[in-house]
Amino acid sequence: MTKAREWLLIGLVALAAAGAGYGYNLWRSRPDTRAAASADGLGALMASRLPDLDNNPQSIAQWRGKVVVVNFWATWCAPCREEIPLFVRLQNKHRELGLQFVGIAIDHADQVRPYAAELGMNFPILIGGVDSIELARKLGNRAGVLPFTVILDREGKVVATEVGAAKEAKLEPLLKSLL
Repeated sequence: MTKAREWLLIGLVALAAAGAGYGYNLWRSRPDTRAAASADGLGALMASRLPDLDNNPQSIAQWRGKVVVVNFWATWCAPCREEIPLFVRLQNKHRELGLQFVGIAIDHADQVRPYAAELGMNFPILIGGVDSIELARKLGNRAGVLPFTVILDREGKVVATEVGAAKEAKLEPLLKSLL
């Protein structure tokens, strides 16, 4: 390799390193938009009124003071079907300690009723539509996938979110720490 090529290669490596450092510094110093999005999403969640299976409007805010697990799901979602029995067990196990699961079904009530009965869902189920998908995005579900779970502490603050099916090994210790 000639001296000129060596210097060119060294120069290109140095330029790439400087560009990477500059980009990393910009990334680190950017404003944290996640907090604002989470606050907007939380406000929208608490302000929303969605119909339950009897078409009565319900608000998530009514469960303030409890540890609330809000789960966005649908009857056609296979991972949702896998996690619902876990939610039923944990609701039974920790209800007396102030745990409240709430399902927001991205579906139609006539499809949800038999499904909920079949799975023995023992917590409130609210019916959401396209607006609920947008609500989930505001809460951190950027990809808009199901299932999506949001955990609120007793003061109504978001303490965790989970994209995809919740796992007992992760969920139960978190809930116990909040209860």
